[in-house]
Amino acid sequence: MFLISGIQQVGVGTENFTESWKWYAEMFQMNIKILEDDTVAERMLPYTGNAPQKRHACIAINLQGGGGFEIWQYSERKPQPVPFTVQTGDLGIFAMKIKCRNAEKFHQELSAKYNKISALVDAPDGTKTFWVEDPWGNFFQVVEFPSVYRDMKRLSGGALGVMIGVTDIERSLAVYRDILGYDEVVYDKTGTFDDWSMMPGSGEQYRRVLLTHSQPRKGAFSELFGKSYIELAVALDRQPRKIYEGRYWGDPGYIQLCMDVVNMKELGAFCREKGFPFTVDSCPGDIRFDMGDASGHFTYIEDPDGTLIEFVETHKIPVVKKLGWFIDLKKRDATKSLPKWLLGCLRWNKVKF
Repeated sequence: MFLISGIQQVGVGTENFTESWKWYAEMFQMNIKILEDDTVAERMLPYTGNAPQKRHACIAINLQGGGGFEIWQYSERKPQPVPFTVQTGDLGIFAMKIKCRNAEKFHQELSAKYNKISALVDAPDGTKTFWVEDPWGNFFQVVEFPSVYRDMKRLSGGALGVMIGVTDIERSLAVYRDILGYDEVVYDKTGTFDDWSMMPGSGEQYRRVLLTHSQPRKGAFSELFGKSYIELAVALDRQPRKIYEGRYWGDPGYIQLCMDVVNMKELGAFCREKGFPFTVDSCPGDIRFDMGDASGHFTYIEDPDGTLIEFVETHKIPVVKKLGWFIDLKKRDATKSLPKWLLGCLRWNKVKF
């Protein structure tokens, strides 16, 4: 049987890798490097013009918990920004959710050094929240969520989830509920929403469904990733546009939602049975895939509107590269959480700009 351990990371395409990573580290403390790679993406041909593409990418996390960021830039091809203003409910990931331990204090901290920040408001479930637009037009919903994996004496955590524009909620549940396991509805509301006031198109009518998982996740990194949420949104007053229409995977914006998994083979059979077969498989015939100093197995499916969902089964990650210290998940029970002291050692991989 397969397991989905949580949101491993959300991909963020950029036109300037270093500048973007520095900003995310400063604002959201995404400063613990899991891996960095500057090679050729050879296995994503269906989404990169049927040609290998050189790229510079990293996965960075915040040790206070939550999913990471995969920051991604084409190295030789000029990245193509979205040619229109992305609006609430456009098809694809239009916002990332960021966890914070105290929304009021974090709002004050960010407002003191940056100006593209909304007022502090209540989400439809009453949770304190506010919005941040980064310098490149990506929107983040900061959500009060006091759970902390390792106390680094900061207010921000990592990725808590995403907001995804879809055309039909019930059809989309075949992926987000039935495959990814987000089986609990936190709210299902229709109307206009004050907490979206910073987002383009927010004054229109939408249906919003916030999903979470009723059962705790299991797996090596499940406690680090923690509880997560997916919010589906349907634009009711207009025809939504596909955010990545005519562009490549890796172009600026939210590229994919990546789930950490155990037993990729069983997951592949389950996805096929549900009508969502893998569109990319990095390890046909169980060949190991290396990315920088890490290795594993990644695959992709598409939701009914073409939004990319990545699955990663991690085999090895570096703890302290210069000491040759790696975590080899193939030699342990991958269903059990790694000790906190061990993952805490990742703090030695903190990146300073």
